[in-house]
Amino acid sequence: MFRIAGSVTAARLTAACCRTVTTKQFQVHGASLHVLSSDTSRKTRHGPAHRTPPSWQSVRSMASAGESQSKINYIFFGLAALFGGGGIVYWWSRKYMRETSKDTPKKAAAAVSSASKEAAETVAEKPVPETTKSAPAAPPPAVETPAEAAPDAESKKLLDAVPQSYPDFEVMPEIPGHAKYLLIGGGTASFAAFRAIRASDAKAQVLVVTEEEELPYMRPPLSKELWYSDEPKLVEKMKFKQWNGKERSVYYNPPSFYVEPKELAYQENGGVAVVKGRKVMKLNPQKQVAVLDNGWEIFYDKVLIATGGRPRNIPVFERASQEVKDRVTLFRGIKDFKRLDEVSKNASSIVVVGGGFLGSELTCALGKRSRDSSLKVIQMFPEQGNMGKVLPEYLSQWTTAKVREEGATVKPETFVKRARFSDGKVILKLNTGEEISTDHVVVAVGLEPNTELAKESGLEVDDMHGGFRVNAELEARSDIWVAGDASSFYDIKLGRRRVEHHDHAVVSGRLAGENMTGAKKPYWHQSMFWSDLGPDVGYEAIGIVDSSLPTVAVFAKATEKDTPRAVVEETGESLRSVTETEALSIFGSAMQQAAPATVPDLEVMEATLPTKEEAVAAESSETTAAPEVESATDEPAPDVEAAAKLVAEVEAENRVAPTPKEDYGKGVIFYLRDDIIVGVVLWNLFNRMPIARKIVKEGKQHQDLAEVAKLFDLHADED
Repeated sequence: MFRIAGSVTAARLTAACCRTVTTKQFQVHGASLHVLSSDTSRKTRHGPAHRTPPSWQSVRSMASAGESQSKINYIFFGLAALFGGGGIVYWWSRKYMRETSKDTPKKAAAAVSSASKEAAETVAEKPVPETTKSAPAAPPPAVETPAEAAPDAESKKLLDAVPQSYPDFEVMPEIPGHAKYLLIGGGTASFAAFRAIRASDAKAQVLVVTEEEELPYMRPPLSKELWYSDEPKLVEKMKFKQWNGKERSVYYNPPSFYVEPKELAYQENGGVAVVKGRKVMKLNPQKQVAVLDNGWEIFYDKVLIATGGRPRNIPVFERASQEVKDRVTLFRGIKDFKRLDEVSKNASSIVVVGGGFLGSELTCALGKRSRDSSLKVIQMFPEQGNMGKVLPEYLSQWTTAKVREEGATVKPETFVKRARFSDGKVILKLNTGEEISTDHVVVAVGLEPNTELAKESGLEVDDMHGGFRVNAELEARSDIWVAGDASSFYDIKLGRRRVEHHDHAVVSGRLAGENMTGAKKPYWHQSMFWSDLGPDVGYEAIGIVDSSLPTVAVFAKATEKDTPRAVVEETGESLRSVTETEALSIFGSAMQQAAPATVPDLEVMEATLPTKEEAVAAESSETTAAPEVESATDEPAPDVEAAAKLVAEVEAENRVAPTPKEDYGKGVIFYLRDDIIVGVVLWNLFNRMPIARKIVKEGKQHQDLAEVAKLFDLHADED
């Protein structure tokens, strides 16, 4: 026996102990029933068990039995608090609670049985007439079980107060201990995956764990439309206006779409829950368990790794002082956008390091903002022109000129050698010997895939491409899939590769989700990517687009319809991967009418294509406009023989370098490997991606690329 000093302490300890004893029994408080099941939920991988709701009679009986039980319990609690927690009172209270916890369900069950028996007897008993009293008793008729009587008002009130399941969410853990579908990462790939999972398994319960403090959102607007909004309050809510003026949020779904993680197991129709601000540190493939950074374990049936990537830094800034690091943004997510947005409103100068998609988009966006302020924007990169690793040299240089027109200073073939901090400024020493003083630096030089899970989880990493190595079905090991930027996948057409674009995250996430529900589909769909340098210049691409490959380009004069703004106005969609689908429904019939070969069967098309001689003869006799291969001179072909020679030269190797005066309004660029089209860029040419995808998918050699270019109907909108 022991004594506890202090009435308050004794009362708390006694109440806690009594609560522990009663965690597995019903307790009645007022008009509602609860089950305190925190112990159970922490010990079972499937969370607290559901109980079948009782009938209204049993609710009344249990409530009646519970009232007297509750009164007695409260008397013992009061005695413990009043007398300072005497050990005897504490011991007897626990003993009595254990005994009554066994008796209470029995009493309730007995009450229900008694009520049913009385109802049956009432129906069975009938008055016997005097004339038949002396007659021999006839066999009693079969008594049918009476139908359950309708509850009265008070009973109905009690019944309505009983939930369909009885968890006490206040004492349950915030993170469930089991998830049938566990998605690691909260980006676009996870979003596409849980949509595919729910499409195949309507009642699926999906748990998403993300390091960010955000619900799943789209990244493209962070470097595009958000910067062109004239409504600051709209941007604060992470909403933007598409090029057509339509308002939209960067978040895929509103908060009301998701359920609380601890309530996920009780959603009879399934749902999606998001655990924010947590990182999965390790997977145990044998036990099928994920370990979080706080030590919590989540058992899973199927798991998707969609951890994406982190912005790549450069050694100069990694070695710099803390003052310099504090003024460097590695642009990637919402947090980075908010920071750069605030900096750009107060800084006098910003330097963007990187000439790829992201760097060029941010430079154009900041350049546009500099027009209305004293902000100076400088972009630098080691290539000869913007997006020099993707576009042919002549088109890259033309793009650089367009970026300069947006108000930025562009420094090609330039990189930072040293960085230091002085007088509140970051001083950059360049390879050219020049020194630049700036308030802030933005680094946009690509991504490093997040593969920290690999070492601790026994997963393979691709040393050449980076990312988790997976098969054509995006599976790394049994019941483990990888999608998005972190996936090094085997493309059954183009071989092993890794892609860092929005549409690939959508396509691979969707495929992984389908395979997690048993589809077993290989990766065959060629994802596309796009980039907009403001509302007037943009391009779409598919396949392998590498400026080191031979290219053949065909251009035409652009119209007002050949801009990113125009395509969004027509389709109502700014995400170009979705625009492709919209194009088939909106423009499909018009495109087929204008050009019957659009979205063609290329095998049939190849058989019907004219020979080079026939094509040249037709072009010399027809007066209608037709796509022309750009040449280094504007002089017309002197004769048929010269024209045929020109076409042959273009097909053999794209050594065509049009003059700087050329205006590349719109066009198509083919990227070749072993004379096979492996990539296509559509320059200011929209709603034609299904054609490009079909060409890349077939992987055939084409006799005349100028004729293939006609499939894109470059002159469709010309007057």
